[in-house]
Amino acid sequence: MISDKSIQERHFPTTTCFGCGPANPSGMHVRSYRADDDTVVGSFTPGPDHGNGLGLVHGGVISTVLDCHSGAVVFQAAIDRGWFSEHSMVAPFVTAGFDVSFLRPTPLGPSLDLWAHIEQLTEQQVITNAELRFDGKTRVSMRSIWKRLNLR
Repeated sequence: MISDKSIQERHFPTTTCFGCGPANPSGMHVRSYRADDDTVVGSFTPGPDHGNGLGLVHGGVISTVLDCHSGAVVFQAAIDRGWFSEHSMVAPFVTAGFDVSFLRPTPLGPSLDLWAHIEQLTEQQVITNAELRFDGKTRVSMRSIWKRLNLR
C-alpha cells in the first residue's frame, strides 16, 4: 500500500532541493512512493515553465525529475539499512553521474509516470535505473551512479 506522504515528505520535510524539496516554494516538488523494497513510483505534472518552447518538456527538466526520483530509491534503501539517520540533512549518497536516453517526445501538461529501481547496491555505490512514462510508453530512461558522500 502506498503511503499518503512521499519519501521526500516523510524523511526530508525541510529539504529545499529544486527538484524534490518539500520546503522549496518554487521547486518542482517531485514526489516518490515506495512500491516495494527496491522500487519507487511517482508522478510529475509539468507546468508551462517546464517547456522547451515547442510544447514538449525540456530535457533538462526531465533529467532533474529523474535524478530526484532516483535519489528517492537510493535514500529509502539507505534508511532501510541504517546507513544514516532518516532525519539527517546530509544525504549519504550523491549523484556521481547519469546517462539519459530520450526515446520519445514528452508532452507538456499531462501527468507523467515515474519509476525507479535499484540495479546494484553497496555501502559505497548505488546504481539505479529510472523511467519517465506517458500513455503507456517509456519516454525517457536514465541509469544513474550514486557514490557515498565523504565530506573531507
